Amino acid sequence: MLVKSSFQHIEVKNYLCSVKKKVIVGLSGGVDSSVAAWILKEEGYEVEGIFMINWHDSRGLLKGDCPYDEDITFAEMVAGKLGIRLRTVDLSEEYRKRVVEYMFSEYAAGRTPNPDVLCNREIKFDSFVREALKHGADYIATGHYCRNEKTEADGGRVNRLLAGIDRNKDQSYFLCQVSQRQLDNVLFPLGTLAKPEVRKIASDLGLATAVRKDSQGICFVGKVDLPVFLQQQLEARKGRVIYVPDGESFAGWPDGLPGEGISGDELAGMVRPHALDPGAGVTAGVHDGAHFFTVGQRKGLNLGGYREPLFVIGTDTVNNIVYAGEGQMHRGLYRKGLFIRAGQVHWIREDLAMAAGEQRDYQVRIRYRQPLQHARIYAHDEGYYVIFEKAQRGITPGQFAAWYDGEELLGSGPIDK
Repeated sequence: MLVKSSFQHIEVKNYLCSVKKKVIVGLSGGVDSSVAAWILKEEGYEVEGIFMINWHDSRGLLKGDCPYDEDITFAEMVAGKLGIRLRTVDLSEEYRKRVVEYMFSEYAAGRTPNPDVLCNREIKFDSFVREALKHGADYIATGHYCRNEKTEADGGRVNRLLAGIDRNKDQSYFLCQVSQRQLDNVLFPLGTLAKPEVRKIASDLGLATAVRKDSQGICFVGKVDLPVFLQQQLEARKGRVIYVPDGESFAGWPDGLPGEGISGDELAGMVRPHALDPGAGVTAGVHDGAHFFTVGQRKGLNLGGYREPLFVIGTDTVNNIVYAGEGQMHRGLYRKGLFIRAGQVHWIREDLAMAAGEQRDYQVRIRYRQPLQHARIYAHDEGYYVIFEKAQRGITPGQFAAWYDGEELLGSGPIDK
């Protein structure tokens, strides 16, 4: 049988005891959760699905993207094909309060949040888990491409959140804010698979989701016209785009990490954002609101007449100014480090948390799919200073910096500056 041949080389961990365990899968109507449910059923679990309705408002959505009525139809077809029960739960009010309102407040403050990270922490691994427990779940499962390995540390059992085998699809970054407690009873059946294998399994099984496109955009909302979406709460206001030429006013940092004995003041200088002032440039155009833009953005400036494209190098939401620089190598796009406030530092591996005065080298990424970057983290009373071996493009307040030791995701925190 084709399904067996495409699945026979997959290393599957047997989580079952002598008693059959119930797993409730977050069935989204996509191919990943569909195949995850099938794998678990093949392993002998009692499998059920829950479809989450998390968003009703279609304002700002691009036409035809992520309509939940279409998603639930696919989820129902998959559940019917696999012979599993499917429930539907409306978590839209919790999603609005815990994810969307946070997103609006961050954009209003000139920060760029990652709603997918918050969605996992607040909804998929909290609200959804509580809903699954109501229906007798021993485990919950999702279609994330990552792994959850159980091990012993300091005399206790801990969860190691590992990157997915498919490095092109690894989604561990989106789980950088989950806790040990949230990982205790979570299964990731796709962690040892590559995306093409998942599609082949779905095709061999004749699942309706086999050729369905992956969802994009905001978690559970879909691909959006961001300014239109944000205008539900944030007012559009005309403001100036200031063109700032590259030059010596932008700090340039050599490759390499700081030497021994670097002071807190020196670290603070290395993570300080570029100083931007209207007097440093000229008015090049207008925009509809500085809070609709983020560092590194190109789309939406709509300014021509330059040899190279313009990119956002900074925003000032108080004075409603967007600063732009020419070309991808403009020094205003690059910074040597970032800072995370002490109260915002989160360790998945709490047993490995750094104390004030410690420093360690880790691999760090500041956005999904960014290759891991060598960095040194300095723990101080006020927070963590993360200094990169090479200056990084588009360090943006509000995004999450996540640090890894090899393939294990250890912790993260929202970038303060």
